[in-house]
Amino acid sequence: MIKTLLSRAAARRPLLALIGAGALLATGLVQAQSPAPKELRIGFQKYGTLTLLKAKGDLEKRLAPLGIAVKWTEFPAGPQLLEGLNVGSIDFGTVGEAPPIFAQAAGADLVYVANQPPAPAAEALVVPKDSALKSVADLKGRRVALNKGSNVHYLLVKLLEKAGLRYSDVQVVFLPPADARAAFERGAVDAWAIWDPFLAAAERQLGARVLADGRGAVSNHQFYLAARPYADKHPQVVQAVVEELARLDRWAEGNAREVAQVLAPQIGLDLAITELAASRFSYGIQPISAAVAAEQQKIANVFYDLKLIPKAIRVAEALPAPLRSAAAAPTSASPK
Repeated sequence: MIKTLLSRAAARRPLLALIGAGALLATGLVQAQSPAPKELRIGFQKYGTLTLLKAKGDLEKRLAPLGIAVKWTEFPAGPQLLEGLNVGSIDFGTVGEAPPIFAQAAGADLVYVANQPPAPAAEALVVPKDSALKSVADLKGRRVALNKGSNVHYLLVKLLEKAGLRYSDVQVVFLPPADARAAFERGAVDAWAIWDPFLAAAERQLGARVLADGRGAVSNHQFYLAARPYADKHPQVVQAVVEELARLDRWAEGNAREVAQVLAPQIGLDLAITELAASRFSYGIQPISAAVAAEQQKIANVFYDLKLIPKAIRVAEALPAPLRSAAAAPTSASPK
């Protein structure tokens, strides 16, 4: 029922209120409410509905009557954003699949709030336009740049697996997006695992060629997460964010051109690049499901097996309360 209501996300305020309440019941965040905070600090990146929400200013309008200001902080990638959440500089943000796993392994006190549907085409492994490399299998022994702990980290693992290669068969170079692009342009790396809109910019500005994207390999969910102490104290604020994201998703779905017109000034890219990236976004915010949680646990197990995180984790410990018991069954790589 919750998923049905969220997917319909109509413009009428009573329905949106029901959507938000349903989402929060699904996330286990509804409890005795503390007095409204003075501020909501949001971490964002150069993509997705959250950045669109910042551009349109709807959340500020929603929270102003409650005396709550909204502070936005941009981060270059998900791991850096969740480090900000871990040290207490932000309360809420959106990242890809891998960053919450790395953050949880580092002891971050976070909770999954919701997710967007899969967007596998919004991340890819690219090579220079004149590269002799024709397939992922050709990457054996080559240098691949990526942002450690970002969604593309898991993308690379799965694409190599599909090509019959191991993670250790390539030389992984950890670089944030701006540095990775510079290394890619000067030929210091042979390939780059990257996401939109950086992917769209590389395709249009550099002529980068896609070796493979996430289709058939990964889901590439985008997750909304909150600092657990903030979510526990102020569920009504988290509810407001979810409702406004649901409203905006409904408008944005199928309107890549209009979305691009709003986003382009925000992310500093031209309209054509932004429209390409926006066409690969996914819309329709959903509460975390047991199936999505299981996917996250699978990713966590893979990272632990590859020794990319220092300890095995139970994703269930970062889930909303109703899902914890259902998702907490140990797996082969889970701690006993």
